Amino acid sequence: MSEQQRARSFIYGLALGDALGYPIEFLKMDKITTIYGPQGITEPPNPALYSDDTQTSIVVAESLIEQGEHDTEAVMDSFTKHFIGWANSPDNDRHPGHTVTEAARTLSAGISWRESGADKMGNGSAIRVAPIGYFYQHAPDRLRDVAAAVGMATHNNPTAIAATVGAAYCVKLALDGAPPEQYVNLLLQAVGEMDETFSDTLRKIGHVLAWTDEVNAVKHIGAGWVAHEAVAMSVYCAMRHPDDYAAAVQRAVNTEGDSDSVGCITGSIVGARVGVPGIPQDWIARLENLKEITDLADRLAAKKAKVYGTQ
Repeated sequence: MSEQQRARSFIYGLALGDALGYPIEFLKMDKITTIYGPQGITEPPNPALYSDDTQTSIVVAESLIEQGEHDTEAVMDSFTKHFIGWANSPDNDRHPGHTVTEAARTLSAGISWRESGADKMGNGSAIRVAPIGYFYQHAPDRLRDVAAAVGMATHNNPTAIAATVGAAYCVKLALDGAPPEQYVNLLLQAVGEMDETFSDTLRKIGHVLAWTDEVNAVKHIGAGWVAHEAVAMSVYCAMRHPDDYAAAVQRAVNTEGDSDSVGCITGSIVGARVGVPGIPQDWIARLENLKEITDLADRLAAKKAKVYGTQ
């Protein structure tokens, strides 16, 4: 897989997982099945509109394109600029969370990213860091540092930060071709020491992976409104359907929890693993702003290749 194809795969993956879950966010399962049938929603609408999850992932990608080869402070200066720009733009109409909105206001007032985040465990930090896992695939220390910084700018909570680093690391694992059955162990080795709550939630995956009832398996892990649950639910879906992108994101979003966020994280992992050919081509064709998303992926790939070479 070329660097360009790797970049497109995780970006298409996250955006389409987000777009699949976006129409049913906040809905109860009985409402979802009433509207879409017993299997729930199975494909994104046309056009496939994405939420703030993809929008803020774009913010992170632009920051890496601009400053990814420099230190964390430089990356965060760029992130702050792009994040404030997004928050104040007309495009910011896709229901961002309160914590994210408040952090944008705080950053706009000139407060440092080290102090702008609230002590909250929401998933708004974890949904945007897939580009970090891609860009720093071969520089894991940088991955951890930058993902933690990008996370704490809005969610300065140890559990949320650990889960945010974990979400980025999942993309690295998928790109590395790591065996999906080893995802939990590899994540625990990489970030397990950061936070006990996140580690304990990851361990729940081992309890439910063999369950035939996937709906209850996901529910056992959590609802996804908090970062550690959203990431663990996504890892479960990626392990349960490692080579079937559609099945993985369908399982991720058909929940009473935070459908688009779990779909976004799951989509980034499985998309990175299966590549662009493994994502339904008709889904890609209906993705909102496809030309711009593709251009973003290609620019990110070019920057990664320039900084780290093609590996």
